[in-house]
Amino acid sequence: MKNLMEKPLPPPISVAMLVKNSERYLYHVLNALKDFDEVVLLDNGSTDQTREIASQFPNVSWKEHSFIGFGPMKNLAAQYARNDWILTIDSDEVLPPELSKEIRALSLNPSCVYAIPRLNHYKGRPIKGCGWYPDYVIRLYNKKHTEYNNKHVHEEIRIKKGMRVQKLSNHLLHYTFDSAEELIDKMQQYSTLFANENSHKTASPTKALIRSFLTFIKCFLLKKGLFYGGTGLLISMSNAMGVFYKYMKLYERQTNKGPKDPTKC
Repeated sequence: MKNLMEKPLPPPISVAMLVKNSERYLYHVLNALKDFDEVVLLDNGSTDQTREIASQFPNVSWKEHSFIGFGPMKNLAAQYARNDWILTIDSDEVLPPELSKEIRALSLNPSCVYAIPRLNHYKGRPIKGCGWYPDYVIRLYNKKHTEYNNKHVHEEIRIKKGMRVQKLSNHLLHYTFDSAEELIDKMQQYSTLFANENSHKTASPTKALIRSFLTFIKCFLLKKGLFYGGTGLLISMSNAMGVFYKYMKLYERQTNKGPKDPTKC
């Protein structure tokens, strides 16, 4: 006879991940997820060894779709998953054993979403300044009760009326950038996506300058980026320039002040 006091098993969790040319950290990311019921990878055009690495893990399923924005892509990945509970992980984030254990011990409540503190790294060094920490990200949710919004960038889980955000204790390790070039590439990508989907917002060179200056002061001084030396300066400047270029790109779209045709006077 089954013990009536036995604790019921927690519901299974599917991990959903977007990938594109993600070979650098993917083996370590997937190896940390090998005990999860299912890992869905949604690829949008990898040309490196991403698929070959993924094929080494029996709990990984492979899907493909052209890029339609981060929010819609994450919702599509969740739709492919068998389970209702979804844990969203990026392809450069490693789930340490302590966090995995904490997640498995949760009494999952569909009216809750779960926020994980993320510890961002630059060249493998943890950064707790520059506005990078603490970096709580909502990553665990029930797809029958909520989903990501449709933003192409800076997408977020919808917090519906009556829902509660529960914060977890253990860090998700985020190996985000390894060079200034990668910071610049990401700034370019995100600032363009911002400009493309925020035509309703006002923009001007003055606004771009003031907001970028305030961002630098916040990241380098108020958020203690100066304690990380050259790395802190680089990250703070990158954050500031990202703000500057997203508003300048938006301003150009609104005023049609793009590059001039060199064949015309």
